[in-house]
Amino acid sequence: MNEPDASLAPTSCLEPTLCVSPTYFVDSDDPDLAAYAERVAGDTSDPLEKARRLYLAIRDDVRYDPYRLGNEPEDFKASSTLKRRYGFCVTKAALLTAVARAQGIPARLGFADVRNHLTSPRLRKAMGTDVFVFHGYTEFYLNDRWVKATPAFNKSLCLLARIVPLEFDGVHDSIYHPFDADGRQHMEYLEDRGVYLDIPFDEMVRVFRETYGEATENWMSGDWKGGRFEEEVETSRTVAPDP
Repeated sequence: MNEPDASLAPTSCLEPTLCVSPTYFVDSDDPDLAAYAERVAGDTSDPLEKARRLYLAIRDDVRYDPYRLGNEPEDFKASSTLKRRYGFCVTKAALLTAVARAQGIPARLGFADVRNHLTSPRLRKAMGTDVFVFHGYTEFYLNDRWVKATPAFNKSLCLLARIVPLEFDGVHDSIYHPFDADGRQHMEYLEDRGVYLDIPFDEMVRVFRETYGEATENWMSGDWKGGRFEEEVETSRTVAPDP
């Protein structure tokens, strides 16, 4: 795929047969990405087991870092995230969706607005809110139903933040950490923005700017990259949000 599809619209009823082909951001036909997916899937032919292995790989092989997004569409492609080995909720979900499609598993992207009660003080001050729009996750089509999975926070980060890492069994939805390891409320979902074949880049950036104002430009241009995310987490024992 050569360019984003500006006509993409959200829906709650994308058919599984539509969710197996590459798109601009979910570039499952990238050779390096396809080879990675093949290595991770290993010797299993069971789609559910493949999905579990792919989930754990993307959760932990790709570090969560909200300070280096990039401001070009190319920066949000699944293959770009795999090469960098870091990303945030949207790009990690796109990568998980891509490796699933590369292995023949129908997969699509879901988005929602969330409130993160344990956001990092630095990021909350910069963004002016604890509400984070367009939080991204993946939906797999397994055993004739859609199942949600969120690969955003890598295990090592969760341990620093005293948050139990999200697991995925291929049967039950795995979408958020309602409480941290100390029983404090962590995240709540506020608004469902629907499911998509690909990242709705223009709409997402429009909503970022509408919600966060000038902070959006600093965030996407990399002006916040002086932050050391895991050091912040270790110091404050909080985990920053999924913008």
